[in-house]
Amino acid sequence: MDMMMEVENLKMIETSAKDFAELHIRPYVMEWDESQHFPVDLFKKMGAQGFMGVLVPEEYGGSGLGYQEYISVIVEISKVCSSIGLSVAAHNSLCTGHILQFGNEEQKRKYLPKLASAEYIGAWGLTEANTGSDAGRMQCVAEKDGDYYVINGTKNWITHGKSGDVAVVIVRTGELLDSHGMTAFVVERGTPGFSAGKKENKLGMRASETAEMVFENCRIHKSQMLGSEGEGFVQAMKILDGGRISIAALSLGIAKGSYEASVQYAKQREQFGKPISQFQAIAFKLADMATKIEAAELLCRQAAFLKNNHKKVTTESAMAKYYASEICVEIATDAIQIHGGYGYTKEFPVEKFFRDSKLCTIGEGTSEIQKLVISRNILKD
Repeated sequence: MDMMMEVENLKMIETSAKDFAELHIRPYVMEWDESQHFPVDLFKKMGAQGFMGVLVPEEYGGSGLGYQEYISVIVEISKVCSSIGLSVAAHNSLCTGHILQFGNEEQKRKYLPKLASAEYIGAWGLTEANTGSDAGRMQCVAEKDGDYYVINGTKNWITHGKSGDVAVVIVRTGELLDSHGMTAFVVERGTPGFSAGKKENKLGMRASETAEMVFENCRIHKSQMLGSEGEGFVQAMKILDGGRISIAALSLGIAKGSYEASVQYAKQREQFGKPISQFQAIAFKLADMATKIEAAELLCRQAAFLKNNHKKVTTESAMAKYYASEICVEIATDAIQIHGGYGYTKEFPVEKFFRDSKLCTIGEGTSEIQKLVISRNILKD
């Protein structure tokens, strides 16, 4: 009976996200993409729908749902616009997720309701210009000064780095290369010394804002620290375990969007007197796409199951992220091929899926880093 209820709930959430995306996102997809417009108002609407605090318990104003529902929300939104899907993922998994997992009671009550309603848009800062995967060499530092920490440095490639109202930032408080030499702080927009730098002009995901966050003698009270001093890097790695499930879901949404557009096109487009779906070359491409999607979805759902049951998920989330992101690029590429010349134009959705797909193999740990995580874990066993 419980299982039936869960399936019903999942279907309901899926339908709600799908309907929302059709009504509030689809009409503006290309307009936002072309102008690189980050639609803040849309996120407020999504907050009202419960999509911005999916995993946040109801007592903190969230939806109180699990990872399966979270995957469904991201997939349905990303099938329409992966830029928006990416922003929903970063807001939920990274910023909100970090405060939820490592904040104290006071911090949770202060920030989670505002993040869940999207009154606040969240950002999360780990990456720097010269330290992506090599986070141990970060140059953004915080020096203790009485009850305060003074932060200096820059964070790069930050989703919502300019428009985010609140950011969780991981900075160095100890020695270079010391995994216990980094600390996480919550920094609010408007704090003196905290500003936005350059906004990136990107190949894809153009409606999801990516910008620098700059800290110049930015004084943060010790009460803004998440957990204890020196725990920031270890916390960040745990946050990325969950974050990778959401990038896998984002990849799955792009793959499904590309595939569904291709099936529809192949049934309508005629050459040599019949729909191109009747040619084996096209039919086999579609069969490959469908199979890859099925496998990626199962990996995603397995990782979500483990996460919901508080089991170790490092290997499984890395596998889901690695596989789903790679097949998402393959499927988006095949979708253009099926559409032929039309696929290369901005009149059909596959051109944008193709551009957006590549980020999935890079963000929140490149495919190479995922293989490193997976190989270390399987060899350890």
